[in-house]
Amino acid sequence: MSAYEPQIDSPFRAEPTARDEAPQYVLPLVARIEKAAPPARTDALETAARAVLTILSDERSLGDGAWATAVRDWQDARIRKVVRRARGAEWRRAEALDGITVAGGAAEVRVYPPVPLDGWPKDLARLQVSGTDLEDPEPPVAPEPGTPVLWLSPEVTMSAGKAMAQAGHGAQLAWWDLTAADRTAWRDAGFPLAVRTAPASRWRELTLSGLPVVRDAGYTEIAPGSCTVVADHPALRTP
Repeated sequence: MSAYEPQIDSPFRAEPTARDEAPQYVLPLVARIEKAAPPARTDALETAARAVLTILSDERSLGDGAWATAVRDWQDARIRKVVRRARGAEWRRAEALDGITVAGGAAEVRVYPPVPLDGWPKDLARLQVSGTDLEDPEPPVAPEPGTPVLWLSPEVTMSAGKAMAQAGHGAQLAWWDLTAADRTAWRDAGFPLAVRTAPASRWRELTLSGLPVVRDAGYTEIAPGSCTVVADHPALRTP
């Protein structure tokens, strides 16, 4: 199978596309990071990816749902996600806003319907973007066979917040490429997935496998066009 390539109007393409002419929206995500007990990095990344899938599949995002117009407008433009951090009273204020909180092992991520780039709610706009530095106390174990895996590039260094957004991009590309039946099965199972850094020896193979690949537009941290995530869902592999 030939390598997966973004379409000309891909939301992740570095070059200007027709998507740039549409009003631009962003999907806000807020990670709960308490100073005394921050979550492990992998837990936070996996929870962020599941949060994106949760809002994409929520009935409020579909059809005539309350969030459907915002979600459609966001997906018609560049697919931007911004992860901010909150703790204590900041988190309590963030939880009071319309959205969905998704829990992982210890991680909590709240995702909100898309907002205009300059239209963030006040209680989210004041939250910090930088400083989301998390670590894994132990190396993550190998994923269970059959688990969808979002493979992070071994060639790109990203902050935890940036990696959470990229994992969300990868999950979204996988969601788009799945059949309706496979989407339903994944949702009904609770969106099991793993986020792992790909072995350097496998990275080229993964990017040429025909699986969805995130190529970052380069707004923050990394160079435009950088390959950041390969979305390896078993249902997307050619037998």
